Amino acid sequence: MVDVELELIGWLQQRLGADVVVRDETDNNLANELPTVQVEGAGGDDDGFRLDRPLVDISVYAATRGDALALAGQIKTLILHQLRGSTTATAVFAKTATVSLPAVRPYENTALRRVGATYEIYCHPVS
Repeated sequence: MVDVELELIGWLQQRLGADVVVRDETDNNLANELPTVQVEGAGGDDDGFRLDRPLVDISVYAATRGDALALAGQIKTLILHQLRGSTTATAVFAKTATVSLPAVRPYENTALRRVGATYEIYCHPVS
């Protein structure tokens, strides 16, 4: 089984650069480091043998709605066009698909803007 959260956090951090913080859902220190991308597993399926099809929820937090939408769009492009067919040290990524397009989502801190999307990612361990 692939830990898709950990894989995506590292993969996205490499592509988005040091100016963007990528983390899992357990770290809620959002206001101090913007923009922040939060990666969270949201269920999914598998074939009972080797292939996982996890759903991954990705939320972008930024100071403005425009910044959050732009970064969410960049992440969507990365997942659909660069993650598909790529390999890390521990995982092979195959088909990727959008389950829910990037959209503004409510967030209790009115100083931040949140945009989220959900993706299905077909993957399996390297060996």
